[in-house]
Amino acid sequence: MRGFLQPAFKRLPTENQTQFAKLSRHRRAGIAEAAKTTLVKAAQWSRGEAVPPAVAGALDAQVTALLAKRKG
Repeated sequence: MRGFLQPAFKRLPTENQTQFAKLSRHRRAGIAEAAKTTLVKAAQWSRGEAVPPAVAGALDAQVTALLAKRKG
């Protein structure tokens, strides 16, 4: 019954986070390595969980670069 007066907290991942989750494990590992973090932290980021801001920024930049490369 605790917290019944408040709505449930729902994580809403960004577009980059959902695109990252759709990638193959090999590509996700490469992006995580380029962002200087582990695949575990990268997976947590893709689910919308809390990670250090530096890691989140680096992963976001790497995914943006990959998506720009694919489009162009």
